[in-house]
Amino acid sequence: MHKNENQPQIMYILPNLFTAASCFLGIISVIASFNGQFMRAIFFILIALIFDGLDGRVARMTNTTSRFGVEFDSLADLIAFGVAPAALFYVTVGRDFGRVGSLLTAIFVVFGAIRLARFNVTTGTYDPRYFIGLPIPTAAVTAAFWIGFYLKYDFMKDFAWIFLGIMPILAILMVSNVRYPSFKKMNLKKANFLKVLILLFIFFSLFYLGPIEFMVTVTTIYIFYGLFRLIYRIWRAKFKKKIV
Repeated sequence: MHKNENQPQIMYILPNLFTAASCFLGIISVIASFNGQFMRAIFFILIALIFDGLDGRVARMTNTTSRFGVEFDSLADLIAFGVAPAALFYVTVGRDFGRVGSLLTAIFVVFGAIRLARFNVTTGTYDPRYFIGLPIPTAAVTAAFWIGFYLKYDFMKDFAWIFLGIMPILAILMVSNVRYPSFKKMNLKKANFLKVLILLFIFFSLFYLGPIEFMVTVTTIYIFYGLFRLIYRIWRAKFKKKIV
């Protein structure tokens, strides 16, 4: 991805500004976690997700994509969606499990870094409608909102051990070959305005009624969709072989 020589240099600031904002929010989320402001930490990760979605789209809309932007985006993602949720996990749940908690915290960040590096070197070599492996922003938001669910409901205090499964599963899915739908390549120009408006209204209404519960449900369904899709493809392939 190279710079367009006809674009004014000032135009390249805009998408990178969104990337910088995402990185900044990741750091603020880490600080909030260590200050015991866990809901704020979750909120900052969610806002970082929004900015992360905007930087690439703005770059494509303004034709200001660049190699610098790609590398900067990956570094920002590692902080906002690797370090920030890992820090939140450690201070809320992980440290109660000693070395195991520390190990899972580190694994989430390391596997997130591998996921980002692989994404950079394989972009353009596969169907752009899908991600290969769970995107790190999705893994981050899933972890963050599951922790929010754990903190909100007292009955979850007896189930802290489930995070010993959630965190490594998210980490492994990031570096797996499981395919997940990509919404970044959606063509908004061809989208039906009325349908999009209705869907957005429903989305924000449900988010308003129960942000934590809604996000836990949406992200969990997305993750299981990729897994069930993989299982179905394997089953169908074996079924066809039996017929032949």
